[in-house]
Amino acid sequence: MGSTDNNTKCPDGEPLRVCLLSYRGNPASGGQGVYIRHLSKALVELGHQVEIISGPPYPQLDDHLPLIKLPGLDLYNPEHLFKVTNKKKLLNLLNLYEYASMCTGGFPEPFTFGVRAYRHFRRFRPAYDIVHDNQCLAYGVLALQSLGYPLVTTIHHPVTIDRQTELLAAGSILKKIGVRRWYSFLGMQMRVSRRMAKIITVSQASKKDICRDYRIKHESIAVVMNGIDAELFHPLPGWEREKDHLLVTNSADTPLKGLGYLMEALASIKKKRSIRLTIIGQPKKDGYIENLVRNLGLGETVSFTGRIEPHQFAHYYARATMAVIPSLYEGFGMPAGEAMSCGVPVVATSGGALPEVVGDAGIIVPPGDSGALERAISSLLDNPALQVKLGQAGLERVRSLFNWRVAAEKTVAVYREAIDANR
Repeated sequence: MGSTDNNTKCPDGEPLRVCLLSYRGNPASGGQGVYIRHLSKALVELGHQVEIISGPPYPQLDDHLPLIKLPGLDLYNPEHLFKVTNKKKLLNLLNLYEYASMCTGGFPEPFTFGVRAYRHFRRFRPAYDIVHDNQCLAYGVLALQSLGYPLVTTIHHPVTIDRQTELLAAGSILKKIGVRRWYSFLGMQMRVSRRMAKIITVSQASKKDICRDYRIKHESIAVVMNGIDAELFHPLPGWEREKDHLLVTNSADTPLKGLGYLMEALASIKKKRSIRLTIIGQPKKDGYIENLVRNLGLGETVSFTGRIEPHQFAHYYARATMAVIPSLYEGFGMPAGEAMSCGVPVVATSGGALPEVVGDAGIIVPPGDSGALERAISSLLDNPALQVKLGQAGLERVRSLFNWRVAAEKTVAVYREAIDANR
């Protein structure tokens, strides 16, 4: 974009020069990568100039979107997990810190990306009207304000809830120490967030919990709900749904996703009827979920797809009787919205923002309750008419409420507030 005065005036209605910062951006890494991809595209379609600055794994973007890569060690890449591909990189002190922190059980990526981002801005002084941080919340990102850049951050959900859930699931003092060490970056993120003038989050539930856990003023946070990609997630005419076939799009072994409760419900349902579950993704080898499937005798009932291409999701949804989202907490609940966008009836928990996404277009049960999941799933399996009704209601709800263009317009309104406050 070239280097000019950072404080260039940007009247209402004038296109903005936007920088999106993301310490990791690949959609396979989670919702943050999905957010960067679709928000950047929608901002460009509104007429704004957008550049993305990211650490690895890098985001998947439209071809015309410029990406500035800030390489780190990429220590969590499954192709070379916890390994440094080039030992000479450890001669750099920041890289050495990143490696040492990982070796002692920490998660250093947000901090080290923040340092790299600050160094990049200090050296090149790129011309942006606004810098939008994607939940890095690092000291280096906060320091961009001292260089004159108006700053906005998105906090998708309070990571304090992830930490608390994993602490409760940890079975020993040693494991609890490991959990606390992994989440040691959270102290930095909480301190940085309290010094941000403008924060975006994706649901009212996230806003309430962020204000409580991070001790942030209510008026500092704007709620801008995500969109759903209707090009990828849509009904497939002519496809027939299979009977008694459940679909889950999350294979994570983390307690927050609640898959264990679904497995318990499934084991009980299996005693009374024929049923099967397809899980998109692959669990950790010999991890909690894989062991639970084996211990509950669900080997012939549960199947994992492994990694699939984005365009394949609609095909799996088209064959499913229903989608189940058993999460204990979701800051937004993208899997629920994507299922609804495919016209699939949904059973979800009331964890976090899921009721805001699902509304009256699905069946809501308490989180962490395998019995409630069992009853809801069985009831919906026995009622084909309700399946059709909920599937149609979900499709209409997504089309009316969850649009990336609307999300981008609301995000730009927050940008302009931050720019005005920085003048």
